[in-house]
Amino acid sequence: MGNKITNKLLSLSLVFTFAVPSILLNFSSETSAEEIAKTSSNEITSIEGSSANTANLSVQLLGVNDLHGKVDVTGTVSGVNYGRMDYLAAYLREREATNPNTLIVHAGDMVGGSSPVSALLQDEPTVEMMESIGFDVGTVGNHEFDEGVDEMLRLINGGNHVNGTPNYNGIDFPMVAANVEYKDSGDLVLDPYTIKEVDGAKIGFIGVATIETPNMIISKGNEHIRFTDEAEAINKYVPELQQQGVEAIVILAHVPGNQAGQSASGEIASIATKVNDAVDVIFAAHNHVKVNAVVDNKLIVQAWEYGKAFADVDLEIDRQSGDVVKKSAEIVDVVQTGSTPDPKVNTILNKYLEEVGPKLNEVIGVAGSELAGGYAQKGIIGDNPLGNLIADGMAAAMDSDFALMNGGGIRDDLNAGDITWNELFNIQPFGNTLVKLEVTGTELRSIINSQFSKYGPDVSISGFSYTWDSTKGSFGEVIDMYLPDGSKIDPNKTYTVTVNNYMYPHSSDQYRLGEFGENPVQGPEDLQATVDFVKSMEGTITYSTEGRISEDYTAPVSTYTLSEPDKENGEYSKEVQVTLSATDDGIGLRKIEYKLNDGDWTSYNESFTVTTEGEHTVLFRAVDKAHNSEIKTITFTIKHTRLSDVANLIKAKDLNHGLETSLLNHIEKAEKNVQAAKEFSNSQKKYTESAISILDHLKEKVNHLPKKQVTNQDKKKILKAIDEVIDQLNNF
Repeated sequence: MGNKITNKLLSLSLVFTFAVPSILLNFSSETSAEEIAKTSSNEITSIEGSSANTANLSVQLLGVNDLHGKVDVTGTVSGVNYGRMDYLAAYLREREATNPNTLIVHAGDMVGGSSPVSALLQDEPTVEMMESIGFDVGTVGNHEFDEGVDEMLRLINGGNHVNGTPNYNGIDFPMVAANVEYKDSGDLVLDPYTIKEVDGAKIGFIGVATIETPNMIISKGNEHIRFTDEAEAINKYVPELQQQGVEAIVILAHVPGNQAGQSASGEIASIATKVNDAVDVIFAAHNHVKVNAVVDNKLIVQAWEYGKAFADVDLEIDRQSGDVVKKSAEIVDVVQTGSTPDPKVNTILNKYLEEVGPKLNEVIGVAGSELAGGYAQKGIIGDNPLGNLIADGMAAAMDSDFALMNGGGIRDDLNAGDITWNELFNIQPFGNTLVKLEVTGTELRSIINSQFSKYGPDVSISGFSYTWDSTKGSFGEVIDMYLPDGSKIDPNKTYTVTVNNYMYPHSSDQYRLGEFGENPVQGPEDLQATVDFVKSMEGTITYSTEGRISEDYTAPVSTYTLSEPDKENGEYSKEVQVTLSATDDGIGLRKIEYKLNDGDWTSYNESFTVTTEGEHTVLFRAVDKAHNSEIKTITFTIKHTRLSDVANLIKAKDLNHGLETSLLNHIEKAEKNVQAAKEFSNSQKKYTESAISILDHLKEKVNHLPKKQVTNQDKKKILKAIDEVIDQLNNF
């Protein structure tokens, strides 16, 4: 960069951090789309050298990042419509007209996860529109590798594809990447840089993709490449540019960063501090935010997403040294209101919309409400309705026990009302295929543990649920895993699980499916599985969060009450009423169950009564919606009163011999009738009535016992015991 001068910033537009959940890596989402849209995009004057003057060459760089083939998509934030390729083209052409020394550049992910109008034709429509706009140079992001290196190179260099457009001849501007190389030879996949000459001044453009790319791309088709350190790659080629007389150096970096006051943070800021000071400007990308900052004398910009904004960087280049002596930037929103779509790009867009229209508009089903998707989340309820639906469709398509769907593969929400093929495609645009694997319960636990990050869980799930603790391990650990019936997953049993071919095989085996998965079975495209699943459901589709993923791992609080014992020793003579209750401060109560003695578990709805004589054990549990439960035990004894018990009560009193003998004779007679009732079933009623009559007479005698010999309290005990025997005989 030659004569660099580190003057303080004169002004800087503050851009707040925002990260959308639709990218393959999790980023924090503390700032809303509304806040990003409101972010100021006023010009900043970043660094001005003492040699700046009107004789210098004025160069304008217009930069776009993370278009993702959303060429027909209008993004609406707080009632304002942003983006769409023909509007972006109009804005860029208008800016280009202000300076004949303009170059249009991009920082990667211009395709991948694209709208159907582009994706169904292998993203060749997006390329055609970029060429119409007049892009001059670009680099690759992680999504350029969605279908492997060979398809990326076909898109860049040309060649027909069965799903493409006729006579496709490739991208007509350079694509550069200095840190993507073949493993076997170390050769670069693309040229590391390109040099553009503008009115006699040379500007060098070096491209790099984030070193984290292997964690975000499928393995198939990318097994033979590697991504080297971005800063080291840049520093390798800066001197080579300088040897060719290039002092104005720009980096196109598909690397994330965030605004941090007047500076920037994140990986892009780290790279800025490590690279050669000859670097002037860095176009960042990947995390879909606005950045307009200076770090270590390097101007860093990033322009949101999906063509909803672009970066306008103005350079003054000293014609003698070729060095940048002044640089400034603004992030310009592409607001549709007050703008007219570019007619050339609009014609191209409409041509392809007409070609794919019938497929896009096919109605697949009806959604009763909006279904939110994206990544799973931290909290009491971590699953989302759309993730649940997609995962269920995967399991149904492959007839597997379980399914896992990565959050980055769910690119949009599903609106209420008619569900079109176009909507489902925009939700699952990558054309991934399904794979069924075999794993044990223990291995499934390890797989789930592998997908936690500082942002929480990643995958949506089907066929099971789990609770987890975010304070355990590096980013969290599973506490328990349950089948839908509430039973725990057997750690030693082998289960089948369906995933997509992004997750298995994965370039870095992030999900450990390559480590544990066995006997893979290939299946259909994931989108087709979702289409078929939606079509299989009759009527309006309703899906909701269910607590399949939950940080609630605490059992409900359950209690019980028993009716008062009627015996002094705590036993019951006739029956026991059992009442159960429970509360849950977490995800909510699902049910209360109980089991009497060796019986089955029974749903509890209201108090129940136990009348059978003997010692009883009641097990009961309250189960919450995450299947947390704790078993508690109740024991009690029911011992029916017998005539021998009445006799013992009488014998315990200090009665004279004649009176005691008379009372015991009544008991003996009643006992004989009871035994006869048991022995002679045909005469059961006669003998039972006779026994009751004898006991009624006995009650009269007890009532007339002298108070000197029997207290009123003792009389009540004897009379109560007689009544209990009579009750039993009445139910004989």
